[in-house]
Amino acid sequence: MLKKKVLHISKYYPPYKGGLEDVCKSVVDCLSEYENKVICFNSTTKDEVSFVDGVEVVRLGVFANVASQPLSFSFMLNIRRMLDEFEPDVVHLHLPNPYAAFAVSLFLKDGVKLIVHWHSDIVKQKYLYFFFAPIENKVLKRADAIFVTSPNYLKYSEPLRRYEDKCVIVPNGISESKVVPKDDCEQFVQRIREKFGNKDIVYFMGRHVPYKGIEYLIMAEQYVKSDCVFVIAGGGPLTDELKKKCEGIERIKFVGVVPDDEICGYMKAASVFAFPSITKNEAFGVVLAEAMFLRLPAVTFTIPGSGVNWVCVNEETGIEVPNRDFKAFAAAIDRLLTDDELRSRLADNAYSRIRDNFTMAKVKSIVNSEYDKILS
Repeated sequence: MLKKKVLHISKYYPPYKGGLEDVCKSVVDCLSEYENKVICFNSTTKDEVSFVDGVEVVRLGVFANVASQPLSFSFMLNIRRMLDEFEPDVVHLHLPNPYAAFAVSLFLKDGVKLIVHWHSDIVKQKYLYFFFAPIENKVLKRADAIFVTSPNYLKYSEPLRRYEDKCVIVPNGISESKVVPKDDCEQFVQRIREKFGNKDIVYFMGRHVPYKGIEYLIMAEQYVKSDCVFVIAGGGPLTDELKKKCEGIERIKFVGVVPDDEICGYMKAASVFAFPSITKNEAFGVVLAEAMFLRLPAVTFTIPGSGVNWVCVNEETGIEVPNRDFKAFAAAIDRLLTDDELRSRLADNAYSRIRDNFTMAKVKSIVNSEYDKILS
């Protein structure tokens, strides 16, 4: 029996680092019973074809980025060619990606099923969105199913409101292999603790971009009374600016991008996970779920319309404080660092919530069930 074919359309694809890209890869991994191909943009100007875990990935050269949208001369031509030659049964389109949505609206043939994977509304580029909205609406109307990462996001998303009847909650899943302790993890944890003077570690990991709210974590630091160190991992366009803000603040340490095989060690060395994202550009928080799986209680802001406060439940798996209230954020950190019983209870609950709801095994079951419905 011939395998059903799925064409996945993503902005980028691993080894490129990004939340949307990791989710696309996880969906491909879930669909091992299908024949999968991926088309996406490249991080260079060249068109390239590669294979990632046996799946063909067509990466198309980018000549410019405008308002977070990669632009490619060859993208439209290749989308049309792959639809004609590969003849997919399903197109799985990850949004936001206006250029790709436009291509799908032009070239998708009747009879091909369309799944739209809704990662985020377009929040920042409001003026450009005015022109894109009709194309987005056309794609959503054409979709056979819309995967949304949390009920919170579905509830507050204006574009999805009229299509709620075909929306399905498909949470992002964590890769357990990524957060399973390695053989030498305990020794590595001890080295990290010694590196930071064996003090309690308040840990942040993520891209250094505005919606991550790192500046509010930095402002909170001066109000945290506990003897601790703030370890900020990751990198991005704001890194240099953030480092300048921290000049003279001895207990804030920047450690750069942490390799995958060290993520577990840093999280197990920490006492609190700081997750100060401030807008619903943070639609879910996979790294938050990873920290929770490793029994690391988190402090978050309330973000209307984001899945963050669905993943991490206030007073059950972490502490949630009013958005941008850095003094309340500091107080929550102190509360966790000074109350061992509270920290232990939230840590155990956090692990259980992720284990029961957000592992790749759970996500695979949902994705395959929805594919079976669509193709039947």
